[in-house]
Amino acid sequence: MKVKIDTKEKFHVITPLEAYIPANLTENMRNMMHGFLEKECKNVVFNAENVEKMDDIVADCIAAVQQVFYDQNASFVICCLRPALENMLEDKGYLEFMNVTPSQSEAWDIVQMEEIEREIFGEDAPGDETLGQ
Repeated sequence: MKVKIDTKEKFHVITPLEAYIPANLTENMRNMMHGFLEKECKNVVFNAENVEKMDDIVADCIAAVQQVFYDQNASFVICCLRPALENMLEDKGYLEFMNVTPSQSEAWDIVQMEEIEREIFGEDAPGDETLGQ
């Protein structure tokens, strides 16, 4: 999968360059995202501006990856969803717990706010709730 990675002070912006993310790239995506959890700066903004379609299993993977990030006290924010992709995630019930913003600058704001919350509240920061609680 071709992606652009832009590293900022508090987060990395991952932008897939392809319009379609097929199921056979799910493991590559999972491994790439989990790799960021091993870095000093763990937070990720997933910019989906170029993605028009993804297979269901890829959406499942992104939802699971986001939960892993929050379980590890790191932020994972999705931005710039195209309408078809947003509808797909809504139909699967993922938008209820995913951190999604319309623009990249709003995603940056969320990451920075969550970083401040983690500094202030430590491990009990808001947003650290696990799925299903």
